[in-house]
Amino acid sequence: MDMTIITAIGSVTAIGLVCALMLAVASKVMAVETEERVDRLREALPGANCGACGYSGCEGYAVALARDGAAANMCIPGGDSVSLVISTLLGVDFSDVAKQIAVVHCRGDNAARKRKMDYAGIMTCAAEKLQHGGQNLCVFGCLGLGDCAVVCPNDAICIENGLAHIDTRKCSGCGLCAKYCPNGVIFTENDTITTVVKCRNTERGASVRSKCSCGCIACMRCVRECPAEAIAVTDNLARIDYSKCIGCGNCAEVCVTKCIQQADFGGVFSAVSKE
Repeated sequence: MDMTIITAIGSVTAIGLVCALMLAVASKVMAVETEERVDRLREALPGANCGACGYSGCEGYAVALARDGAAANMCIPGGDSVSLVISTLLGVDFSDVAKQIAVVHCRGDNAARKRKMDYAGIMTCAAEKLQHGGQNLCVFGCLGLGDCAVVCPNDAICIENGLAHIDTRKCSGCGLCAKYCPNGVIFTENDTITTVVKCRNTERGASVRSKCSCGCIACMRCVRECPAEAIAVTDNLARIDYSKCIGCGNCAEVCVTKCIQQADFGGVFSAVSKE
């Protein structure tokens, strides 16, 4: 074999060995020791990395718990069981987790809403929204292509007749669906609420009527019928102050378009009726 080739092979091999040795030494010298408590806290968390705790993910929350004294009851998907483990690891008093569920603030399915075009592009809500706000005349409602369902870690969301539905019995309140909804129609709410305005359209009533049969038309009947003064119409949309709401259901009964609904957090929303 030509000595030039042998020399080249030897040089490359030598360089490789030297680089490998340098990397091995560097990995030891520059290694960052992980805190055992951080590791144990991270292992106790569900790993959803949803950010519902207010931190970047489970790793960020674990670090905040170990180093910054973050509250032990901030993991909403983990619930009380995770809060108990964290409290035990930190040696602090146990606190309940305020359970939350995700709610779709829209009722405009294919039967209720009108279209301005037939969308035939990439079948995601994010892509559809880029096309003039989507195929529906109402640009505030659910786009119905299931970006929320794709990211849900609990298989709690399905799309029926062009509208997202959430099974609150499966929902952990992680908020990923709300984060990935390009129209912002999904919100995480305390599971104690009993009444929801399922509309986000802030246009005038006549415009809403021309686009969707079950949108809020700001008729004010709900405001007049609320005994707790918990409802106000702001920007042409009824809004509920849950700190005042007593769950009587009067607003849902008188709602002309039935966009206000009583909530059954066993998994089903239904408009209240005395019939």
